Amino acid sequence: MSSKPLRPPDRYNDGLDDLPLADGYRLVLHAMGRALAPPEPIQVSAWAEENRVLSSRNSSIPGRWRNSRTPYLQEIMDALHEDDPCESVTVMAGAQLGKTEVGLNWIGWVIDQCPGPMLIVHPTVELAKRASKQRVDPMIEQCAALSKKVQPARARDSGNTVLTKEFTGGILVMTGANSAVGLRSMPARFLLFEEMDAYEPSIDDEGDPVRLAELRASNFSRRKIYRNSTTTIEGGSRIAEAFEAGDQRYFHVPCPECQTYQVLRWELLLWEKAEDGKAAWAKYCCEACGVLIPEHRKTSMLERGRWVPKHPERTERARSYHLSTLYSPLGWVSWMQLADEWIECQGHPEKHRAFVNGRLAETWKRKGEQPKWERLYNRREKYAVGTVPHGALMLTAGVDVQQDRLVYEVVGWGRQLESWSVEFRTIPGNPSTGEPWQQLDVLLARAFLHESGAQLKIRRLAIDAGYSTQNVYNWTRKYGISRVIATIGRDHLHVAVGAPSAVDVNVAGKTVYRGAKSWPVGVSMLKEELYAWLQYEQPTDPEMGFPAGYCHFPEFDEEYFRQLTAEALVMRIVRGFRKFQWEKTRERNEALDVHVLARAAAFTLGLDSWTEDHWKSLEQSIGIGAEPGSTEAPPSSSPSESGGGDWIHLDRWRL
Repeated sequence: MSSKPLRPPDRYNDGLDDLPLADGYRLVLHAMGRALAPPEPIQVSAWAEENRVLSSRNSSIPGRWRNSRTPYLQEIMDALHEDDPCESVTVMAGAQLGKTEVGLNWIGWVIDQCPGPMLIVHPTVELAKRASKQRVDPMIEQCAALSKKVQPARARDSGNTVLTKEFTGGILVMTGANSAVGLRSMPARFLLFEEMDAYEPSIDDEGDPVRLAELRASNFSRRKIYRNSTTTIEGGSRIAEAFEAGDQRYFHVPCPECQTYQVLRWELLLWEKAEDGKAAWAKYCCEACGVLIPEHRKTSMLERGRWVPKHPERTERARSYHLSTLYSPLGWVSWMQLADEWIECQGHPEKHRAFVNGRLAETWKRKGEQPKWERLYNRREKYAVGTVPHGALMLTAGVDVQQDRLVYEVVGWGRQLESWSVEFRTIPGNPSTGEPWQQLDVLLARAFLHESGAQLKIRRLAIDAGYSTQNVYNWTRKYGISRVIATIGRDHLHVAVGAPSAVDVNVAGKTVYRGAKSWPVGVSMLKEELYAWLQYEQPTDPEMGFPAGYCHFPEFDEEYFRQLTAEALVMRIVRGFRKFQWEKTRERNEALDVHVLARAAAFTLGLDSWTEDHWKSLEQSIGIGAEPGSTEAPPSSSPSESGGGDWIHLDRWRL
């Protein structure tokens, strides 16, 4: 036997060059050493490129994962490796940039390379189930390194379900932030918070769901936490708070001309409008040399990009990353598409908010500051109350019900939701008697004179059913939803008008055909929209035109404008959480309420999505440009009801 001393095999050298061919003992020893040696350490991004296969079931680019497609994700993935000293990684990014895929790659790496208990928190349990079926299961099935370690749920004794995946040395549990039981079901070394800004502030009277989950990892000294989300409102965004607590990294890319590294900023994306109102071209202006960069050069810019922390002293504890959709790889969301979306959202605060949150990855500052009533009063216009100005082409009305009166406003709507208040009046009388309702009948039957000479009736009236509810429903039944809708205000509804619920049911509990319905109205959202519109200034150049959503008023008295601005959006701390709520600054606020209801009625008519063709067709139907005084408001063949209807919500709600 050889007298050469035995030694463990070199990890980076098979050592076989030194072995005699007949030295079987040493060959066996060498093989055993290789088998027992720990695997080569591999970064999360490298693991993804070697093992991850994107399924056509959930990817627009199926096939093997390539880090070169999204260079900005590589550092984020590698920060999730157990050898990186940071404890948490936060990504505040625009939609569809790959932040969810980072989490999936990390899940795969944990299962294959660093097994341990892992908890994934989605906004709801239902979303967790959907993510498991549409994302996690396909990843495991398509990846050979994972499929041999995680048995399918249908396998006998696999221990796996839709929300639980067992594997050697660890377990993966998926739950919802709406389940306190799921959040405290197990200790977890690895935590993944998916779209955390969609979580409820508190769950089942047990507190913040994020804190509940983080407590599950508190006993692990080498824990790792990954948070990702698009952001929401300023002062109420979890992901923004986590980003600000980290080292705040931004992706710097070089100008292809002067090579200056810079963060892509929205205000430096330039475009020119074509005749159809959309962007004819879009290019990025370098902040250093001013050159206009065409989008096809973005690929090389991303390849050379690098993350730069604003607070490097925090890096060892918490890395945080910000990424807007300006960095979207070529072939995904283009700069021209972003320009078009920006153009489209002007004058639409909710669309604007969605763009700021989902594309720019910035928090939305709520527009709840009270407009100055004096400014609005001083910019009144000299058109007669009760007369419809030229730009207004469709009338809606809002009605508020008080214990001794009805209050209504009639509003005319034109292109881009520009509006003209036509009439604001009070109908005295107890709503439990018939007299005020008879006056409301007269209002619906009345024809308002348009400046063109045409006669317009109110197309749809929205009435608040929060007071004297049964009397409201009794009156609305006479007209049906084509003319009148009963509404209930909902502060936390995130659409202008939600799906209606049946009020009239028979003894069997079934909806009565053509019975009364109640329509939830997102009053907080619509008040924010109105207050944003009221801040617009009158153009100094008449040829510029008014901004989308601009509100015109006739010579109403001071009381109207005081009521229109009678509330403010304030932030309160409720049970330890920030909460935004509307509060009165004076007692009378009917003008604000009825204007919001008239806007809700316009929304149900689909005016938000009307094109120029719709408006031109409506002009023809009411006789503008023809002989004056010929028709009432648009007939049933008008754009709002033809071809499946711009009465879009009725189709969707299947009434």
